[in-house]
Amino acid sequence: MSDPVTELTNIVPFWRPRIKPVDLKEATAEQLEAMKVTPSDTGVGEYVLVLAHDPETLNARTPLFNGIMYSHGGLSRQETELGAVACSVYNRCIYCAAVHASRYNQLTKTEDVIESIFNDETLQALDERQRNIFLFATKLSKHPVDLDIEDIQALTSLGLNLSEILDLILATSIFAWANRLMHILGDPISITNNEG
Repeated sequence: MSDPVTELTNIVPFWRPRIKPVDLKEATAEQLEAMKVTPSDTGVGEYVLVLAHDPETLNARTPLFNGIMYSHGGLSRQETELGAVACSVYNRCIYCAAVHASRYNQLTKTEDVIESIFNDETLQALDERQRNIFLFATKLSKHPVDLDIEDIQALTSLGLNLSEILDLILATSIFAWANRLMHILGDPISITNNEG
C-alpha cells in the first residue's frame, strides 16, 4: 500500500478513504438525494461517497461549499482559491492544498505565486494584495480571535470591499472544516503510486 503524500504539491493526488465509502448500488434514497449536488459539480468521488454516510450533513454542506467557492460577485475566483490554499497550507491538508493550488494556477495562468507559497516563506512572488489575502486567511486559520480591525483595514486599504472580505472569511472557514474532514477520513496518495 502506498504511503501518503506529505509534501505540498500542485499535482492533485488521489484521495484514499480510511473508511468504506457508501456503495452507490446500496445507497439509501436519502444518500442518493444528498449526492445529487457535488462539490464543484465534478461528480461523485470517494470523498462524497464517504460523506454520504451522513446524508443530512452532506445535503447541507455541498450547496454551502459551492455557494461560497463558486458564487458570482464578491471576491474573485482566484482570490477565493488563494484563501483556500492559505488555510490548507496552514492546516497541512496536502490534498486540499493541491486541488486549490492547481485551480489557482489554471485561473491565473502562472505558477509563480503557488511556488512561492510552497517554497519561499518570504512570499516574494506575491504582490501586496495577494500577500495580505494569504496572510489574513492564514491568521484566520491559525487563531480566529486574533483577527482585529487592523487586519480588515489592511485589506480595505488594498481595495477589498466588505463583501470581498466576507467571501475570504467564508472560504477560509469552509476550508478549515474541509481540511479536518480530509485529514480524519482519508489520505492523499500519489497518482503514480495509487494501488486502487
